[in-house]
Amino acid sequence: MLTNPNNLHTKNITTGGKPIEEASKVLIMIHGRGANAGDIISLADYLNVKDFALLAPQATNNTWYPYSFMAPVSQNEPWLSSALNLIKDLVNDINTKGISFENIYFLGFSQGACLTLEFVARNALKYGGVVAFTGGLIGDRVRTENYTGDFNKTSIFIGSSNPDPHVPVQRVNETTKVLSNMNAVVSQKLYNDMAHTISQDEIEMANTIVFSQK
Repeated sequence: MLTNPNNLHTKNITTGGKPIEEASKVLIMIHGRGANAGDIISLADYLNVKDFALLAPQATNNTWYPYSFMAPVSQNEPWLSSALNLIKDLVNDINTKGISFENIYFLGFSQGACLTLEFVARNALKYGGVVAFTGGLIGDRVRTENYTGDFNKTSIFIGSSNPDPHVPVQRVNETTKVLSNMNAVVSQKLYNDMAHTISQDEIEMANTIVFSQK
């Protein structure tokens, strides 16, 4: 039986955009359940990130953790810890290339958006920006004791459908409140009956709020 979370998700990274050695900014892109790194990295074609290095980790068996993000955290372990450790290792790798936290951006969709939000909340710093397409903080309830640090006015965009079959609006609202209390500048937008997808308006919001910054 595997007990070490580092044994579960391996560092299998799809890259795009500028080579990281030539880039001043990096976007980490986290795919959703059942999707893959190639799927999420293709979104970059619609984002204002032509000068970015793009890094998209691949989840083992295309899933970051086995159950709903609303399940008790213990049910999604040790897969969740492995996924969070993988992102942390990736951020550390980027730092060793000379790129500061202020120039590291995050984007995720669905399960990947939940993982993105959980990671940045547990490791709050001044980042370049964060985009969560349909996601919220992970767990059967929001455990604020897990979240530390100061976003120092990091811009975060969260978009979601009202309703969404997987992500309750209440959890989106709770997430926005937690991140705002940690000094993030959160822009949240709910779309009536959008379904579980990414809309053109969300792309435009992400470009305006997160990727338009100098």
